[in-house]
Amino acid sequence: MTPGPVFDPLIEALSARPTRRIADEERTPRGERAAAVLMLFTDTPDPALTFVTRAETLRRHAGQIALPGGRVDPGDLGRADTALREANEEIGLLRSGVAIFGELPPLWVPASGYDVTTVLAAWDGHQRLHPVDPAETGAVHQYPVSQLASNEVRVTGRHPSGFRGPAFALGDQFIWGLTALLVDWVLELAGWRQPWDEDRIVDVPKRFMRD
Repeated sequence: MTPGPVFDPLIEALSARPTRRIADEERTPRGERAAAVLMLFTDTPDPALTFVTRAETLRRHAGQIALPGGRVDPGDLGRADTALREANEEIGLLRSGVAIFGELPPLWVPASGYDVTTVLAAWDGHQRLHPVDPAETGAVHQYPVSQLASNEVRVTGRHPSGFRGPAFALGDQFIWGLTALLVDWVLELAGWRQPWDEDRIVDVPKRFMRD
């Protein structure tokens, strides 16, 4: 499938090779370990973005909301292959009907030491996504761009370590850290970003800030 016109500004921005985002610290890749995540949008006028809740039993980032993805395996044919493989293993996403249309420059993640590439894709949204392995994925969420961009859910998240960055307060769910940084970046690149009160600071709920 070919992504619909709603993605044209984003595809154009990605083709221009956007400058790497720097948030709380330098994010230049270190070249030690690599991973990829999938930013999967429904191909609709108001695209919905897919997230997962990481299982409570995981050693790192348990219970946090993230994008599907994981480390690069030796047999992977590229970052898109990694992202699609991981999405299939985590939420049962089938590759058929998924259109990859770009990547963000990789960012280094201090907490894990991985260089993370974000792979962007569109799909028809007809398949039911679900946690394949409850030991890895706790839940699947989808939020439309209009909601993610709204002033009502956008906040600045504050961590006790001193970290502050873009965050999304969605009822009893809270998206922050690298995932929120990536979503904020794509909203801007696509022209979907709306004015919001960056001075509205919210402490990251304890259940979402485990290392």
